[in-house]
Amino acid sequence: MSAPIPRETAAMPLSPTAVHKGFPDAFDARPAIYWADLLGSAALGWTAFAVAGTSAPGSWRMLVAGVVATLALYRAVLFIHELTHLKRGAVPYFNVVWDLLVGFPLMVPSLMYVGSHADHHRPGIYGTPLDPEYETIGQWSAARIVASLFTMLAVPGLLALRWGILGPVSYLVPPFRRVVVTYLSTLVINPSYARRAPRGRQARRWLLEETGAAFTFWCGVGGIAAGWIPLHWAVLWYGVGSGLLFLNQLRTLASHRYANTGQPLDGEGELLDSVNLLGRSTVIAAPVGLRYHALHHFLPALPYHSLGRVHRGLVRELAESSPYHRTASTGILATLADLLAGKHRAPPTAAPGPGADHTEPSSLSAARPSAAGETGSATRAEAGGGAAPR
Repeated sequence: MSAPIPRETAAMPLSPTAVHKGFPDAFDARPAIYWADLLGSAALGWTAFAVAGTSAPGSWRMLVAGVVATLALYRAVLFIHELTHLKRGAVPYFNVVWDLLVGFPLMVPSLMYVGSHADHHRPGIYGTPLDPEYETIGQWSAARIVASLFTMLAVPGLLALRWGILGPVSYLVPPFRRVVVTYLSTLVINPSYARRAPRGRQARRWLLEETGAAFTFWCGVGGIAAGWIPLHWAVLWYGVGSGLLFLNQLRTLASHRYANTGQPLDGEGELLDSVNLLGRSTVIAAPVGLRYHALHHFLPALPYHSLGRVHRGLVRELAESSPYHRTASTGILATLADLLAGKHRAPPTAAPGPGADHTEPSSLSAARPSAAGETGSATRAEAGGGAAPR
């Protein structure tokens, strides 16, 4: 009887090609899942919002309904991340319906993310000053990290100002328009990120989305002024928006280790700087597949509904020495505790610089796909003159 093959010898290699072979059907988006999830989340969220709005101010009924609205709309709004990675035509009209149900009412039209998020995944840009969604947070003090959470309380008002007032005005003042597009139109962590002006097809998309957001804003203002919408509904809108943005900032802080200090990283360095959140609470706190953020950075084209299955398969099939296992965290709070304690200040592996000894690349770095091959519609937006997000 032959001896069993050691796991290190028989294991699946950590490469996109091996994952495609091992999970050939995992890369196809399933429209029924996308539609059921988005429509269900939005319906629950806005129904709970209406219940809260028609409840006595400060009552338990209002508070419970407000929490349900925040969590459900938080899940719905995070589909903006899927919009950037879906291949064109994979789920027809999904982006349009998302904007109508979530983007316009919450003042986060999809252009804030579609067209810029590709830069966050682009080899050589992740973790550098050109990355819109990265800062050297691992070097920050605990007080500064905590303060970044509470800045979210001001963001709903700033979003309403941007899309309701500054956007329409900027079309009348070209120099101001350049400032608005470059610095006030993208969901970012990196405040120095400069977005490129949209052109052609993307410019038309921007016009439609900005018109939709401004129209929604002024309908709300007009409804309040006419007495059709009670003022406390606007307060509730602000509270729900602040709540979901606060949750998203918590999730964002736990998505990476933020150990890099600005140098380009190789594929393994980017993987090790990213986190898979495995605690049960992350199903709610990091929905729509975002709990598997390290896996997402390894395979950006993998639809959110396949991430869990592929993650479990990789944990089972990869060698015990695989760097993939080092991306795991027990949950958001554990990851945040490490970040606050400054435990990840040593940067992960960096890509070789000019003149360095170029040894044979690992299978992870050699086979790692470019952003252009993995980001679908986001990459096309870039090619059309779009820009980048959070």
